[in-house]
Amino acid sequence: MGMIRVPEKVMLFAGVLYCLDEHITAALASLKNEFGGKILHESDASLWHSGYYAGELGCDEVKRKFIFFDALICPGELAAIKLKTNDIEASLSESGKRKVNIDPGYITPARIVLASTKDYAHRVYLQKGIYAEATMLWSRKERRFVPHLFTYSDFMEEKNITIFSQMRDVLQSRLSPASRPFSGCK
Repeated sequence: MGMIRVPEKVMLFAGVLYCLDEHITAALASLKNEFGGKILHESDASLWHSGYYAGELGCDEVKRKFIFFDALICPGELAAIKLKTNDIEASLSESGKRKVNIDPGYITPARIVLASTKDYAHRVYLQKGIYAEATMLWSRKERRFVPHLFTYSDFMEEKNITIFSQMRDVLQSRLSPASRPFSGCK
């Protein structure tokens, strides 16, 4: 029988899709308010590779930013966090259309996990209509995150792999033996 262990805390991040700078500004303010106030890192904006959300978000060229939060979370909080980001999306909507799409997830030393409201073969049900997927895996051999079968194309961009790998390094330093008494979930 395996021993039940308390999971270590993880680094929360959000991938935010948007069109206008005013919308990302409003989303960031809401995210900071909801998840601890301090942003550890904010990626540069880049064009998103799909037109899937263009009509709803109201532009032809949707942008994406990754936001990494300073406060660590327990991985079991992911479903509740996704519900909160859905509430933020709704609060920023206009005439029933979202102005931002917020995809929360977390980084562990071994993987990047995303939350979703959509079921698919590679997703595991959490609770309250929320699923989780391991979208990138850490390769010890390559010393970086590597794509999974269903990884979104923007996660596979070299600049984003580098950012996520750097954020993993930050997480690792925060989970060092000296900080471990404070790194476990309750």
